[in-house]
Amino acid sequence: MGVEFAAEQGLLAESELAPVRQSHYPILEDLPREEVVDLARWLRGQHGRVRDIIRDRRRVRRGKAEPRGATPETPSERGLAAKKQVFARALKRVNARLSQISAAAKRAQAVAAMRAALHRKDTGSVHHPVGGQTAGQGMRALPHRKARPVVHGARIGSVSQAVRNAQAARDTRG
Repeated sequence: MGVEFAAEQGLLAESELAPVRQSHYPILEDLPREEVVDLARWLRGQHGRVRDIIRDRRRVRRGKAEPRGATPETPSERGLAAKKQVFARALKRVNARLSQISAAAKRAQAVAAMRAALHRKDTGSVHHPVGGQTAGQGMRALPHRKARPVVHGARIGSVSQAVRNAQAARDTRG
């Protein structure tokens, strides 16, 4: 981390250095949500500003636009690209912290909702309607629609007797 602090200090102006230092761990953890949001907004603006300057310099170098300012010679954007990366890394840290804050808020809200539901369940009266002293009549039996086949009395048992007779005939042949 020491190298990164030293590199940031060499790339950034004094006015830009203080907010970027706030994006590092110990300080960022102690900041309230509103200040973290403001810091993210400022870093996003600075990152966009440097990105636009780099884009304009490249357009001038390619001959697509006229140079701004007094010098027609456009300097290299190498230092600006490194500065842009410093803002991008700081913005990444701040966005991660914002997501931690919002996750903690969502978690606390969900826990509060679950506790409230449990409280409502514990204090609410149980609704079980009384069944009455006796059961009702129940379901009605439906009459059969298909008529039962009528088997003549002489036919009852005739199949069994025929099987017995056939088995006896096979046994005597055997």
